[in-house]
Amino acid sequence: EVQLVESGGGLVQPGGSLRLSCAASGFTYSDYCVGWFRQAPGKEREGVATISRWGNPATADFAKGRFTISRDNAKNTLDLQMNSLNPEDTAMYYCAAVSAAAGHCMLLPGDYTYWGQGTQVTVSS
Repeated sequence: EVQLVESGGGLVQPGGSLRLSCAASGFTYSDYCVGWFRQAPGKEREGVATISRWGNPATADFAKGRFTISRDNAKNTLDLQMNSLNPEDTAMYYCAAVSAAAGHCMLLPGDYTYWGQGTQVTVSS
């Protein structure tokens, strides 16, 4: 059974940092593109950052310079370090995966096959 389990969300003040983690199981993790997506209330789900099986990242413009994605293929984990958070970053954050055989590792939610349940990030003073 494929599982993606996110952790690390919470309440943080503007300007603060959080580190999200995703633990993957049930598939050959190293053969998959993985990424982070988010969805705020009333908004569509959007890509935050993805990383290919080879470790090549793609980061949304709003996240560049603030968020860093990383993966550990030995531990089947995916992390997202988020710095300089602002209230607009408040959302449910999801971990997702798609087979590298699909040939892409883009920031499009519709491309992804497997999803976690999400972890809430709230940025507020």
